[in-house]
Amino acid sequence: MNKRSFLKHSAALAAACALPGLAHAQNLPIKFQLDWRFEGPSALFLLPAAKGYFRDAGLDVTIDAGSGSGAAISRVASGAYDIGFADLGALMEFHANNPDTPNKPVAVMMVYNNTPAAVLALKKSGIAKPADLTGKRMGAPVFDAGRKAFPIFQKANGVGQVTWVTMDPPLRETMLVRGDVDAITGFSFTSLLSLEARGVKPEEITIMPYATHGVRLYGNAVIVSPRLIREQPTAVRGFLSAFARGVREVLARPEHGIEFVKQRDGIVNVEMETRRLKLALDSVVMSPDALREGFGRVVPGRLALMASQISDAFNTKTRVNPDAVWTDAFLPPAAELDVAPRRKA
Repeated sequence: MNKRSFLKHSAALAAACALPGLAHAQNLPIKFQLDWRFEGPSALFLLPAAKGYFRDAGLDVTIDAGSGSGAAISRVASGAYDIGFADLGALMEFHANNPDTPNKPVAVMMVYNNTPAAVLALKKSGIAKPADLTGKRMGAPVFDAGRKAFPIFQKANGVGQVTWVTMDPPLRETMLVRGDVDAITGFSFTSLLSLEARGVKPEEITIMPYATHGVRLYGNAVIVSPRLIREQPTAVRGFLSAFARGVREVLARPEHGIEFVKQRDGIVNVEMETRRLKLALDSVVMSPDALREGFGRVVPGRLALMASQISDAFNTKTRVNPDAVWTDAFLPPAAELDVAPRRKA
């Protein structure tokens, strides 16, 4: 190649690299797995992706809908995904039941400071408090976080023996309405809206959130593959920084956040998903515990207690080691984690 050709080739290459699409392609590809479908709370991740915050951090993030925390954990552990969103209790169970698995995901940022798990019943059943559950038929899928943690709720509230009825997730609220079960466990902001969609009025429902009934388990966290931590620690920090930036915006304007959920799933009910998002933000993202401890963080003593409770309630093969499932080494600076909306004077 002569000098003139070389210069023309170099100029063309430089121009191509300046194109947004090609620049985007140079970013580090990151596959992200949600815990569930594209619903209100997924706006926390979809907004920063759509607005380019991950791209600004040098990342090309693709976000896929999920089918439960257990599946998200397994997919990150297998290497199919780099980062995910999953229940910390489920992650603890995975660690304790798979001690020899080499690529166990690690939680790096707390998002749901309290578990969204709750017991829900219809008031006409006469169930008004936890003790009323004794002897009743409880319904939930086998893998439901509330069902698996129910022994902790049971012990904290003096509930006697119950009988469990298993069903697929779409049938849970239907079976409660039909009277096939007396109460169910589920995420409060999911089961409540599902009951309303089946014609039940809010005033006809008894809700007993675990978080306000003596069970202070942490909920969903961002989980990361150890491989990514080893090979691309800067990418982990960049992801969390961009995510926190998005969370701040969703907290300030939830209705705006739902626009990006609608972009990913055009058939979602915008009004319902806005309500679901606001319920989640109020009950688990900006809960009293979250405001006290700080968004993204955990308290070591509370984490250790949860590890012990999960070991007992889930009857794990080995005891949960809290230091193996959590690290705060990649959290953004305190100023970036200050995501709570400013109150107007």
